[in-house]
Amino acid sequence: MPDYRGHLAGGLFFGVMGLVGAILLGWLVFDPLQAIGLIGFCLLGALFPDVDTNSKGQNLYYAVFTVVDLVLILRGLYVWAAWFGLFSMLPAVGSHRGWTHTWWAMLLVPVPILAVPFFMQMPDAVREFIPFYAAFVAGYFSHLILDGKFK
Repeated sequence: MPDYRGHLAGGLFFGVMGLVGAILLGWLVFDPLQAIGLIGFCLLGALFPDVDTNSKGQNLYYAVFTVVDLVLILRGLYVWAAWFGLFSMLPAVGSHRGWTHTWWAMLLVPVPILAVPFFMQMPDAVREFIPFYAAFVAGYFSHLILDGKFK
């Protein structure tokens, strides 16, 4: 089983390959800022399954979450910050290699990326967030592959 560096490398590989593929297929137009965001979401997805245990990956994951939540608060986006904070606590529910290491969690955990804009009555934003959902799923998938969950 890889450590956090191995999962970050796997997530980076899946993220870059997914981004290149989406651009070549015409699904995305290259935008450097969006590309960085998508790679970031992929890396977060790659770390997510192991944030239920005390590790360097967990520390890195929650450091990023803390910064993002603080930025949301400072920008006055309190509802977004509340949702973000709620969903960032989910890994604490359950045991290590429990629900966070399942294929269904890979698909369900990032649903808030699409659901929150939908419930905040921002239907146009849902379409814009689909690539970020896909990036998180790709990173999550890379983690499960590296942990041998699809043998």
